[in-house]
Amino acid sequence: MRVDNFGAGPCTLPLPVLQEAQEEFLDFSGSGMSILEMSHRSDVYSAVHAEALSLAREVAGAPSDFEVLVIPGGATMQFAMVPLNLLGDQQGRGAYVSAGSWGVLALRDARQWGDAYCAWDGEPHGYTRMPRSGEIATEPDTAYLHVTSNETINGIRMTESLDVATPQVCDMSSDFLARPIDWDRYQLVYGGVQKNLAPAGMALVFIRRSVLENISPALPRILDYRWYAEKESLGNTPPVFPIYLMGKMLKRLRDLGGIPGLEERTARKARLLYDVIDRSDGYYRNPVERRYRSHTNVVFRLPTPEAEARFLRESEAAGLVGLRGHKSVGGCRASLYAGLEVDSAERLASFMDEFRLNGA
Repeated sequence: MRVDNFGAGPCTLPLPVLQEAQEEFLDFSGSGMSILEMSHRSDVYSAVHAEALSLAREVAGAPSDFEVLVIPGGATMQFAMVPLNLLGDQQGRGAYVSAGSWGVLALRDARQWGDAYCAWDGEPHGYTRMPRSGEIATEPDTAYLHVTSNETINGIRMTESLDVATPQVCDMSSDFLARPIDWDRYQLVYGGVQKNLAPAGMALVFIRRSVLENISPALPRILDYRWYAEKESLGNTPPVFPIYLMGKMLKRLRDLGGIPGLEERTARKARLLYDVIDRSDGYYRNPVERRYRSHTNVVFRLPTPEAEARFLRESEAAGLVGLRGHKSVGGCRASLYAGLEVDSAERLASFMDEFRLNGA
């Protein structure tokens, strides 16, 4: 029996997508071999690769002046690639919004490779909210402002685009395609695919072509956005299986209404859980300022560590798995990614109500 998987990543994937992959696993497209065994130079795989990148552009609504890249290593690799490519040859400084754990790590890595600084710090606010446009403090010679649209660990999300003159770079790993992308504000958008789109192992990157013109020529190919663009992300053996499954997931998202459809379903799942939290008379506590509550990562605490431990034991026994909060903050967390159906959130909401009534 399948469980309801609320894990923060790798994500749950829809059963129809997994079943389709299962049917094709031993003999893909009449080739007599698995997609895992197939040359990335073959005509059969080339079609899979091209369709996945085309679907990414279509579903995201990316303008024609953006390149679509798939790069091994996930979002953490992008923490290094962004400053390496955008700050090389003294092109300027990188400004970072440190609103939560991932923004903090992105800034830390950027400082290893270029001149980077914090333009807004969420620590004095307990990492419970995002900045407003007027709070961003950029300095002279700033080449880009890096933001994280949704902080997975802290359960906070940006609710509006930051209205600043500086071109922005956005890590959208945990709400990729679950909200509209204001392309005019960005020169680079990226995300690890293991939360909304595919198995772990790569990042999906959209980069404005004009940015490619100013990248330092001294970079190794594997860390150079231009190389991925020139080679259509086929310069070396790509992460074939994640690309293959991402294509299937993107096709499903397109058929279910694209970004507007996923945004509505994600908000509906989040409302189910926040309603339980808000009517629990403090039994369940969400620390985030209401305006900035994440729609994809609902964090909550119970009255005591003992109650939390029992909640996690009994929820897992009920087939509701992956609810333990990140080790850095503790508590509980329900991740509501694209592959999680609404009825899974309904079952968790019912369990939370029953647990409170039986244990309070």
